[in-house]
Amino acid sequence: MENTLRILLVDDEVLARQRLRTLLQDCQALMPQLALRVEAEAANATQALEHLRRTAVDLALLDIHMPGADGLKLAQALRDMAQPPAIVFVTAHAEHALKAFELEATDYLTKPVRLERLHVALQKIERLRLMNRATSAVEDPAVDTDLLIQERGRLLRVPLADVIYFKAELKYLTVRTALASYLLEGSLGELEAKYATQFLRVHRNALVAKRAVRELTRLAGNTEAEAETWSLRLDGVDELLAVSRRQVAAVRELIGT
Repeated sequence: MENTLRILLVDDEVLARQRLRTLLQDCQALMPQLALRVEAEAANATQALEHLRRTAVDLALLDIHMPGADGLKLAQALRDMAQPPAIVFVTAHAEHALKAFELEATDYLTKPVRLERLHVALQKIERLRLMNRATSAVEDPAVDTDLLIQERGRLLRVPLADVIYFKAELKYLTVRTALASYLLEGSLGELEAKYATQFLRVHRNALVAKRAVRELTRLAGNTEAEAETWSLRLDGVDELLAVSRRQVAAVRELIGT
């Protein structure tokens, strides 16, 4: 059902999972429009993956420090799924926040988790789901369409044809057009799959419009490592975007060089 959020709890501590269940029950009272349903619990990454082979979920609440593969490695595995769940890390260790958002986590909660923070994270996930549904209802990946972007309490339509690049920066994506920049909640992986005919991944943190690609440049340097640094010039913006080594061939093919 579209109004149900299916949840997987992953934590090696039973009491921590019980507390999350209690908090989710409290959140349910604050979100009557959404059914919060815990589909399964797991004490480690192996158990979590076994559950996911049997049952799809919309959200994984992940601890980081667990026996065996930790929550960060589990998140990497989840990103490779055909339909990955949203990820919210729940941990006592704040120092992993940057890595968590590099893995495109929706949120990062520190223990002891407060009801207000979990509620905010669930609201964020629900907004993303609603926006994705609205986009999917009118979207044909073979043609240009619009992005729905929330800004200062407004919902804006930004034509995909105007977008020059998407760039991941911590919690959000920057959507850059020739005239403005916007913040979008979501993941580059989802956008890459959705708009593969129009956008190319040039770096782990950037997707660029194929029509905007103009020049690939190797930056001068004094060392072998610096000599292999590449940048991309795009129509409509002055800044240069970094190109990872493994994507250089794809960019060259696009340009025709």
